Amino acid sequence: MKIAIIGTGNLGSAIAKGLIKNKTYTSLYLSDKNTAAVKGFSTEPYVTITSDNKAAVEASEILIFALQPRHIESVLKEVAPSVTKDHVVLSVAAGFAISNIEAIIGQDKNIIRVMPNTAISIGKSMTCLATNLKGEGKIAMAQDIFNQLGTTMVIPEEHIQAATVICASGIAFWMRLIRATTQGAIQLGFEAHEAHKLAVQTCYGSASLLLESGNHPEQEIDRVTTPSGCTIEGLNEMEHQGLSSSLIKGLVASFEKINHLKK
Repeated sequence: MKIAIIGTGNLGSAIAKGLIKNKTYTSLYLSDKNTAAVKGFSTEPYVTITSDNKAAVEASEILIFALQPRHIESVLKEVAPSVTKDHVVLSVAAGFAISNIEAIIGQDKNIIRVMPNTAISIGKSMTCLATNLKGEGKIAMAQDIFNQLGTTMVIPEEHIQAATVICASGIAFWMRLIRATTQGAIQLGFEAHEAHKLAVQTCYGSASLLLESGNHPEQEIDRVTTPSGCTIEGLNEMEHQGLSSSLIKGLVASFEKINHLKK
């Protein structure tokens, strides 16, 4: 596959790292007005670094627009004459609707909105996909690409904003929870590097248990809580202090913010 990534900031670079790691292309163009962030990729086979968006589009079949919402409109207008019906257009711009993309490049184009997270750089992303009518025939191709970089789920476009909060912003939320666990471990007597390892591996093990067993979280919680034990004591204190409520309120606040930005 001939792939171009237009925009190589944090997310664009993460996607590039994942594609390069898995060799998911026959050619890969990385295009940005500032190529410094991806200069190190120039030694990779079949990778071209450029600041010419049109050239990247014309040399590729799959176009990944990894741009901020405030930049994507101008870039789409710039390359629109070069986008054909054979291109597959993938946009990761939060809040920029498929209808907005269609208004610039046409409804007759294959357009798919993609919401990955930064774990895509290590092949562990949770990536959600939504497509226009024309792009439905290309959704399997998009899944093939992003399943090599993690896991995918096809969802209605109206759920993309919520998916952004749960999956993309969710990385930061989980990092904060891991950080809090680390701080607690330090307070309980562990050195910082020990506390970090304990927190990270336990978080990884918890997620792995759910993925591999298919169990509900409460089933796994029941396995480690005993009557009058220390685990239930800690869980109840966390709930008294509003752990679940605070997390849910944070998700809702983030969702309200992204909808405000969309407007």
